[in-house]
Amino acid sequence: MTTNLREVKVGQNCTVKKLHGEGAVKRRIMDMGLTKGVEVFVRKVAPLGDPMELTVRGYELSIRKADAEMVEVEL
Repeated sequence: MTTNLREVKVGQNCTVKKLHGEGAVKRRIMDMGLTKGVEVFVRKVAPLGDPMELTVRGYELSIRKADAEMVEVEL
């Protein structure tokens, strides 16, 4: 089942399938380590819902929900 990273619940794992977005925004997401085929674990979400804390490639990453919507994942 594919969805975007914003919809993944706390405690779930997923795999990045595709990145949406243009130019600098897409490049920034890739520079954070979110590339095709990478396993992502959603650690927690801030009380007001933004940002999300993820574990990617063995490190913790905080990402805004607007950026998380651009990452298509498979559960």
